[in-house]
Amino acid sequence: MFPALEPFDHGFLRTSDGQELYWEACGNPRGIPALAVHGGPGSGCTPWWRRLFDPEAYRVVLFDQRGCGRSRPHASDPAVGLETNTTRHLLRDVEALRKHLGIDRWLLVGGSWGSALALAYAVANPTRVTGAILFGIATGRREEWDWLFRGGLARLFPAEWERLAAALPPPERDGDIPAAFARQLAHHDPAVRAAAARAWCLWESATPEWPPREGLAPRFADPAFAYAFARLVTHYAAHDGWFEDTELLRGAAALGHIPAVLINGRFDFQSPLANAWALHRAWPGSELVVVDDAGHAASEAALAAAIIAATDRFAANLETP
Repeated sequence: MFPALEPFDHGFLRTSDGQELYWEACGNPRGIPALAVHGGPGSGCTPWWRRLFDPEAYRVVLFDQRGCGRSRPHASDPAVGLETNTTRHLLRDVEALRKHLGIDRWLLVGGSWGSALALAYAVANPTRVTGAILFGIATGRREEWDWLFRGGLARLFPAEWERLAAALPPPERDGDIPAAFARQLAHHDPAVRAAAARAWCLWESATPEWPPREGLAPRFADPAFAYAFARLVTHYAAHDGWFEDTELLRGAAALGHIPAVLINGRFDFQSPLANAWALHRAWPGSELVVVDDAGHAASEAALAAAIIAATDRFAANLETP
């Protein structure tokens, strides 16, 4: 990975509905514009993302999506409503940020949920995209939400799924699990909210890495982060990301003029390789890179190396503005 670096600029973009979205720019102010689109929803954009890009070649923009990271208001406050936290709002935010920064077109680099959001942005704004590097591929189909959050993945992690369901009141265990957790996370009792957040984050901790690890992932040690993350993921999952089923795959058929590298770990439990394969078949001219002996966590060395190889290739082929 490239050495750690600090932003040369940062700020908050205020939206018309009262959000303040944190953004930062790193690398070369005159370099190739690129946007990092983080996952979750709710993970926030960490300094790790800065190290995926050659700082001499790129002007890298990072931002925290609504309700997470350094953006305000923050979903860790249970009084903060999520009514205006939808995919449609996030897409508007990305386009508003592009205009705010005076960028004509940019390279999209998105992982996990961020791959679906970046794909949705490319489908909606194809003239604003120079290329795409997507990893841990998600395309927003109902079957993908069902796989991860409605019992599909329980076939491989039965004990962990049973533990997740057991954290709900008995009448809720046979219903829509994300919606049930969203209700628990909105409960008036702080202890109920905290228990629901921990149970959800234990499930999220079980499946990203290859080989899998037990226990709570370190990033969930902060209760405020864990609660906000659980709120946002369950909010989006309960609505299937506000996507029509297969709409992004249908939209990808018109993106043949946009070069794309699709990267997936062969042992990615959260985003099975079939997701990336379906998008590769739908996106004319896209390249599929399968990383053997890797899971979903992009921090794994082999996955990070594949992403950096792709950003280096784009740096050699894209022109600076």
